Amino acid sequence: MLRRTLLALTASTALVAGTSAFAGGHSKDIVDTAVEAGTFTTLVAAVEAAGLVDTLKGEGPFTVFAPTDEAFAKLPEGTVEGLLNDIPALTKILTYHVVPGKVMSTDLSDGMMATTVEGSDVTIGTMNGVTVNGANVVAADIEASNGVIHVIDTVILPSM
Repeated sequence: MLRRTLLALTASTALVAGTSAFAGGHSKDIVDTAVEAGTFTTLVAAVEAAGLVDTLKGEGPFTVFAPTDEAFAKLPEGTVEGLLNDIPALTKILTYHVVPGKVMSTDLSDGMMATTVEGSDVTIGTMNGVTVNGANVVAADIEASNGVIHVIDTVILPSM
């Protein structure tokens, strides 16, 4: 069933239209905010598979660069399914999308480096829009009770 669900999820082409999808303020944690948005079903399924739900529901604060379902759909066919069978690699990729602390877009500067929970750095760009390792931030500063979400259009990958 999980396999069928993930295949359906990776086929999703939902786009984030803006922060209106995150109505309700920041009374919900990062996971509940992502679930409510409806455009992060693959990310949420991956977080569940990796056993990271409790962490991301924890006190934080966390900054999450959250790839949309469409971002996951850009990965080569079979990638998500393969990662679900390789929990250490999945965990490495997911934690590469999380930075400790609450980093708002106003805190960013071009060329800024941020160390992820995975341990590697990501590079922030602010010329012609905000990017994280080349992934475009399509919605920023979505506050949650335990941090902030910045929506990105591409899954970023650490050195494996």
